[in-house]
Amino acid sequence: MLPEILNGAGIAVFAASGALVGVRKDLDLWGILTVGVLTGVGGGILRDVLLGRVPPVAVQDWVPIGIASLAALLVFFFHPAFTALRRTILVFDAIGMGLFAATGAAIALDLHSSPSAAALVGLLTAVGGGILRDVLVREIPLLLQPSDLYAVPAVLGAAIVALGGTYTAVAQSVWLVIGAVAATVLRLLGLLFGWRLPTAPRPRFPG
Repeated sequence: MLPEILNGAGIAVFAASGALVGVRKDLDLWGILTVGVLTGVGGGILRDVLLGRVPPVAVQDWVPIGIASLAALLVFFFHPAFTALRRTILVFDAIGMGLFAATGAAIALDLHSSPSAAALVGLLTAVGGGILRDVLVREIPLLLQPSDLYAVPAVLGAAIVALGGTYTAVAQSVWLVIGAVAATVLRLLGLLFGWRLPTAPRPRFPG
């Protein structure tokens, strides 16, 4: 029951963050709903397609899309309050990212994927919705921006679940918690201290 509750919370937070982008881009109600819903459930749909779970759970069951739609509607009507809570939303976004990275990898392992495939599926589950959001609003995906750490924490959390669940006798649920916490903490530390990966050095031309 707890994983379902946390998954729903993650969908709501991601949908709210996507809807906020729609508000900042001056989209209408339909546009904000579209961006919000795709941000909330896009990663899960991508995960299910990669794993051959068709139709995806988000399409088969109305609950994920319903949660995402409700969150996007709340942002549409009360976006000034959500904008004021942007830092809080970033924190919950980090929690949702860690949870989705870990659960994506765990689901892949349950379907007999290799550890490397499970880690990749976990990464795509965590970042898939954000990529769809950024493509829709014509921005460089956050995954590719040097502003802060995002993909690295997701890979870490997914890899912990994939490797721990495959090569140890410890219960997978334990690794799921460890992976989600590790990804979330690294993301929050990156936001707090401004950590980022190095960029390519620019050539220095004389005079």
